[in-house]
Amino acid sequence: MKKTVITVVGKDTVGIIAKVCTYLANNKINILDISQTIVQEYFNMMMIVDMNASIKPFAQISSELSQIGEEIGVKILCQHEDIFDKMHRL
Repeated sequence: MKKTVITVVGKDTVGIIAKVCTYLANNKINILDISQTIVQEYFNMMMIVDMNASIKPFAQISSELSQIGEEIGVKILCQHEDIFDKMHRL
C-alpha cells in the first residue's frame, strides 16, 4: 500500500475539506484516516491516504494539491509515509 500523509494548514474558510476530498475522490485516492481542528481562525488537517488506485504519480498529485491550496488560501503538503517510518528508526 502506498500511504501518503497530507497536511492542510491556513486560515479557515468554507469548503476546504470539500475541495481537498473532491480532488482525492476524483483521483481514486482513499482516505484511511483524517484529523481536523480549528484553533481560533486557523484550520489544520492531517490525512493518511492510500494512493494505490491512482494512476497519477506522486509528484503530480503533490503539485496539483499544492495548486489547489494556493487557490483556496491554504498550504497543502504531501509526504510519503516512508519518511516518517525512517525518521523514527534512528
